[in-house]
Amino acid sequence: MKKTALYDKHVALGAKMVPFAGYEMPLRYSSDIEEHMTVREGVGVFDVSHMGEFYLRGPKAFELVQKVTSNDASKLYDGKAMYCYLPNETGGIVDDLIVYRLSEEEYMLVVNAANIEKDWNWITKYNTEGVEMENASDQVSLFAVQGPKAMAVIKNITDVDVEGMKFYTFQQGKVGNVEDVIISATGYTGAGGVELYVKNTDALKLWETLFEAGKEEGIKPIGLAARDTLRLEMGFCLYGNDIDDSSCPIEAGLSWVTKFNKVFTNSEHLQKQKESGGKQKLVGLLMVDKGIPRKDYEIFNAEDEVIGHVTSGTQSPVLKRGIGMGYVAKPYAKTETEIFIGVRNRRIKAQVVKPPFI
Repeated sequence: MKKTALYDKHVALGAKMVPFAGYEMPLRYSSDIEEHMTVREGVGVFDVSHMGEFYLRGPKAFELVQKVTSNDASKLYDGKAMYCYLPNETGGIVDDLIVYRLSEEEYMLVVNAANIEKDWNWITKYNTEGVEMENASDQVSLFAVQGPKAMAVIKNITDVDVEGMKFYTFQQGKVGNVEDVIISATGYTGAGGVELYVKNTDALKLWETLFEAGKEEGIKPIGLAARDTLRLEMGFCLYGNDIDDSSCPIEAGLSWVTKFNKVFTNSEHLQKQKESGGKQKLVGLLMVDKGIPRKDYEIFNAEDEVIGHVTSGTQSPVLKRGIGMGYVAKPYAKTETEIFIGVRNRRIKAQVVKPPFI
């Protein structure tokens, strides 16, 4: 198992460490609900340094980004990022990722930790024009500073106008005494805040700077368990659960980042998928009866016929109800449709909703 630069710090803080995507990662420091609500109501910091960072450089870097990703990089400018996915050749998804335009000839791609090698090999396969590629995943740390009080903490330790940053923009600057930090107005919680990319050698210094600056705001370290419940309340996809190599991006609700004004991997096939609309749809699941929709549970209609399956589920700390995501046959994908989750031999009533749940 790999360790992030702050592994020892997390152990010292009393974190429960668990294997995740090939890394030893902090699952929780206190309780999942306490950490969840800290982010919803205050400010918390996630160490998500297991994520992968690739740099693409050179005159043909833009063309490579356009070729391998679903979204339109021509809309990017220096300091602008976009969410997208890497389509495979069989109608599925290699990974979902964020692309950052650092300059006209340099892009940073941030990929999921479990897919670093797979994504690297995939992009390399399409790099036929000699684009310089660097896998910096083992040299970069990433902290997600999230919550409604996040900006109040960050603005006091940087000259960057973080409160004026628009969603999915970024700037490079000084945070505390740490130079060359990428401050990105992105996140996976829906609670506001930023993500900070920093060299491993400066990671501990930045972490301690954040916690010193956030004392009055009650800043706390947050583990992966709360990260999952937070993203689920917003209906954000998790690769390996809600989308994977076999998922149709259109059925997964990713049409909004699938742009057909360019040619990209398998775009012709995806265009046909969009025109047909697919056979199923990824929807939000809100429990009516008491219960939690767990991954791989079957979804039934009122006639007790299987119409889909759950991909993610949890008890929402905010709603105090079971919520989830799952694929259902298109006739049942309409909002407020009554469905049933198969829990052992029981059928638990639920309702189709459009995320976010809160």
